[in-house]
Amino acid sequence: MNDTIICAVGNVATQPVYRDLAAGGSARFRLAVTSRYWDREKSAWTDGHTNFFTVWANRQLATNATASLNVGDPVIVQGRLKVRTELRDGQQGRTSVDIDAVAIGHDISRGTSAFRRSGRPEPTAAGAPTQPEPNWETPTVNSMGATDSTGATDSTQPEPDTSRPREPVAVP
Repeated sequence: MNDTIICAVGNVATQPVYRDLAAGGSARFRLAVTSRYWDREKSAWTDGHTNFFTVWANRQLATNATASLNVGDPVIVQGRLKVRTELRDGQQGRTSVDIDAVAIGHDISRGTSAFRRSGRPEPTAAGAPTQPEPNWETPTVNSMGATDSTGATDSTQPEPDTSRPREPVAVP
């Protein structure tokens, strides 16, 4: 399937509206994307034309967007572009541009945001096995050349003498 995937950076123009449907939740809001350019005559940034998109989110994305977004928030939206033209009285009428969102996030180049996970099931009290936290530490090399992921050195080997400075080594 060929789809036009776009990434739009703009501001939330309308409060997200959530609807609970048989296939799951759905939310929509308007996104305002304004181009900016440097005006040499004024020596200042100037706003250009504003494009408006209707952003559609489904299922968990709809729930999270409704809980997270407010009018004026700077966001980045990625999704499938859909352009539709309605015919009215046999003549070309209104053209609407929609984005079926795959991902929506705050634009943190323009502010801060705090992430909170949602919709994750809690571990059961029956003692269901949980996945252990991975060891993220970088392995170190001890004096024998063996790696040790904890950073500990081999206690059977003497510690190197670091009390006096090392002499420089000549490199050919």
